[in-house]
Amino acid sequence: MAADTFKFPTIDYGALAPILIVAAAAVIGVLVEAFAPRGARRPLQLILVFGSLIAAFVEVVVHAGIRQLDGGGSVALDGPGLALQGAVLLISIVGAMLMAERQVDPAGDAFAARASTLPGSDDERQFSSRGFLQTEIWPLMLFAVTGMLLFPIANDLLMLFVALEVMSLPLYLLVGMARRRRLLSQEAALKYFILGSFSSAFFLFGSALLYGYSGSINFGKIAAAISGNPGQNMLILVGVGMIAVGLLFKIGAAPFHQWTPDVYQGAPTPVTAFMAAAVKVAAFGAILRVFYVIFGGLRWDWQPMLWVIAILTMLIGAIVAVTQTDVKRMLAYSSIAQAGFILLGVIAANPAGLRGAIFYLVAYAFTTLGTFAVV
Repeated sequence: MAADTFKFPTIDYGALAPILIVAAAAVIGVLVEAFAPRGARRPLQLILVFGSLIAAFVEVVVHAGIRQLDGGGSVALDGPGLALQGAVLLISIVGAMLMAERQVDPAGDAFAARASTLPGSDDERQFSSRGFLQTEIWPLMLFAVTGMLLFPIANDLLMLFVALEVMSLPLYLLVGMARRRRLLSQEAALKYFILGSFSSAFFLFGSALLYGYSGSINFGKIAAAISGNPGQNMLILVGVGMIAVGLLFKIGAAPFHQWTPDVYQGAPTPVTAFMAAAVKVAAFGAILRVFYVIFGGLRWDWQPMLWVIAILTMLIGAIVAVTQTDVKRMLAYSSIAQAGFILLGVIAANPAGLRGAIFYLVAYAFTTLGTFAVV
């Protein structure tokens, strides 16, 4: 076979530098956990986390107007994608500060010395006095941030699913590492994992239907296939619905919100703050790209569905929040209501709606971090 029949992929590593920096730091963090002395792990991990996040943010800012990918490949790096990446990195820096805080509680940070010990037990006090800390939270956080950076710029269904799982799997573990209310934390992690698995399955089924309809996983080619066949097709509508379930679960929109109060209450408070802010920014970035790029030609079909979901989400979040007696559950329902408001920008399906949704996301994320910082 002639060599000219092969088409070699071209990868702009410079444009992907923020993702690569954070991913490399996460891998190095795993090696630190495996080989570094126990006493040296925490300072090394903190250097890795803050160094990589700051370097990645600088890379986003410096090259914001220089490196942009046209969307023909697996990622599409454009203005909204860069803005959301920068927001995720800033949120992650503040979230890492909250996780590293050890001065509020004299007993230590918010994470269990060992997840297998009982709260207040002799084993826990022994492990804490010997300096046993959950330093593996730092590479887990960096892996989650890697997925968040990739989620809003993914340009095909496979890359979107990879980003979804890279973001979600570390969070399942982080939720179960609370030092207080240990059993509640572990229960929350199990619920989050099981329900998250179901949402991922819906997303995969929807992706399979879209691939069967269009013969491609690329967003642009799927959109072209939809526009080339303007008549309604049940296959594509079911695919839209299934992918919507997978993505709406991540933002806690009704009726896919049941996990949110339990997980927010059971997770360590710094992890709750990180999830409430960063996950919503990344997930809404993916929703905006999917519904605007792939399903823009079907907006008259999905807009009524999102109207119902947005109204239901706002009502449930606002009404149930005022009945809560636990602060973290109240904030969880508040975040559900905010997701409904942000969905209004998605429903607009125009540049003003896009700008409004991104502005609301960034403002919501930092106010949420500040709120959880005092809880």
